[in-house]
Amino acid sequence: MSFPSFNLLAQSILSGIFIGSLYGLIGLGLGLTWGLLRQINLAHFGWVFLSAYLSYHMASVIGIDPLLTLLVLPPLFFLVGAAMQWVLAKFAITPFNSLLVTFGITIIIESGIQAIWTADFRRLESHYNDMKFTIAGLYFPVPELITLTLSVSIALSIWALLRYTDWGKALRAMSEDAAVASAFGINQKALSLLLAGLCAALAAVAGVCLALTFTLTPSQIFLWVGVVFACVMLGGLGSAIGPLIAGIIIGVSEAITMAVASPSWAPIVSFSLLIVMLLFRPGKA
Repeated sequence: MSFPSFNLLAQSILSGIFIGSLYGLIGLGLGLTWGLLRQINLAHFGWVFLSAYLSYHMASVIGIDPLLTLLVLPPLFFLVGAAMQWVLAKFAITPFNSLLVTFGITIIIESGIQAIWTADFRRLESHYNDMKFTIAGLYFPVPELITLTLSVSIALSIWALLRYTDWGKALRAMSEDAAVASAFGINQKALSLLLAGLCAALAAVAGVCLALTFTLTPSQIFLWVGVVFACVMLGGLGSAIGPLIAGIIIGVSEAITMAVASPSWAPIVSFSLLIVMLLFRPGKA
């Protein structure tokens, strides 16, 4: 083990912030669904990758600017997410059963992606890939900056929405005590559909960011589950800003670990942080 130079360490921290913001963006929708709807929606990861592949296809085959796909995919996924929530509510799926059902949906999505785009690696090549600038010897790639900007702005917007709007207050009341919330005239079904649609739209945004910065392959869906789950648990279920902060902490920790020790040690970081939190703050999980 050798200690890296200051410039390499600073660049590693910066890279950790970038990847951590993507962790947080993916975890945001998952955490809101889990915390407010009491559903463990593993299909969220499937939606993220389906959005990434659709963004790749629209940019590479049709020639649409990747950022313009943000005008198409989130509204489309909003409808898909709301429809899935309607079906789950129709059959009164319990939280544990939602884990099983949405895992099955994820498998179906992965198989569909592999059938259409094959299992080969896919890379979205766009003019954003070559766009970067340097400040004090540190590189700032534009795709990663786009991800960071979207993650922070969306997390703050969702936080303000939940805290200061009647819709957000109704959602929080519904998650605390659904029976009392209904007695006060809160329409649980409508709110659940809106929130599920919003979380699916967030998955679509995360998918576009994923396509901008990473090479895609269908099997990668399950590689993101562990670290994003750790972000959600560390950040707090139903929290808007927590997953972003936790994601950045995990991302920076992983990046420093890779710079100081070895890349093979990086996956240990997120789970070690999660285990420590469960040991010392079990009530927060």
